[in-house]
Amino acid sequence: MNLRGPAAIRFFAKPDPGTAGALIYGGDAMRVALKRQELIANLTGPGAEEEMRLTRMTGGEAKSDPTSVLDGLKAVGMFPGIRVVFVDGATELQAGPILAALDGWSKGDAALVVTAGALKKTSKLRKAFESHPSAVAVGLYDDPMGQEEIDAALAAEGLTLSSEARRDIDALAAALDPGDFRQTLTKISLYCGTEPVTPEVITLMAPATIDAEMDEVILAAGDGDAGAIGPLMQRLTGQGVAPVTLAIFATRHFQQLHGLANGTAQAWGPNRDTLQRQARSWGSARSEQALALLMETDLTLRSASRAPQMAVMERALIRLAMMVRS
Repeated sequence: MNLRGPAAIRFFAKPDPGTAGALIYGGDAMRVALKRQELIANLTGPGAEEEMRLTRMTGGEAKSDPTSVLDGLKAVGMFPGIRVVFVDGATELQAGPILAALDGWSKGDAALVVTAGALKKTSKLRKAFESHPSAVAVGLYDDPMGQEEIDAALAAEGLTLSSEARRDIDALAAALDPGDFRQTLTKISLYCGTEPVTPEVITLMAPATIDAEMDEVILAAGDGDAGAIGPLMQRLTGQGVAPVTLAIFATRHFQQLHGLANGTAQAWGPNRDTLQRQARSWGSARSEQALALLMETDLTLRSASRAPQMAVMERALIRLAMMVRS
């Protein structure tokens, strides 16, 4: 079975104890790791490690010992409770033992949890878990966290928020990776205790802008300050910042401007006033043009093009700056 959206969230929060297992895959390793951790914890309950109800192995280990996965599923534990065999970082080349174990699974065996990177629709792993009557496959993508995911994360930390604070939390979830977002919620929970969370606390506990100089060059492009981009890019090159990383954060910035222009997002943090001002300057249509340019740039950076990548990214930012000035 292939699970998406709310159905996947419900499965991770309350998995069927009779499940044969789950394949969790996606390009964001942190997102995959968090969901795998949540699923195993909710399947096995507390004490799984101490009671030896959790067997861990890598995809490489599974391939080197082809019977190890199936043996782990069939093993009889010393303690009562659901057992899990976890195969981390599997690839298509290592799929054979995993598929054989899934095919040999029967009721009463341990659950098989497998993580992988981005997988194509033609993937043998995907097809096997999607077609198995008692297993699921869940693809995790780089989309911002949905409301159900945010609600679940807030409930896990026991946080109470004012309406203004909830607005900032939603904006924070859109700006951060899930791992950073959850760590921030934990910090907020430790700081506030049982007190209600305020916008001031969120600003205080949020990560310092992901990289001050990376933010600076993106804000310069948004303000139309083309002259500032060259020197800032030189400093970022010296720091070893990857052009693709810069493209990702620039895309997030202009997605936020687009949301602000359309009234579907909220600005937060120390750059709140700048974001609101830029959103008014760019508007909906022009921010869509900016996102199209950034998408084209991202594809070029990830292609086999021999063009100097940092120069490609710098040119894109200068074009953005000239776009808002025109």
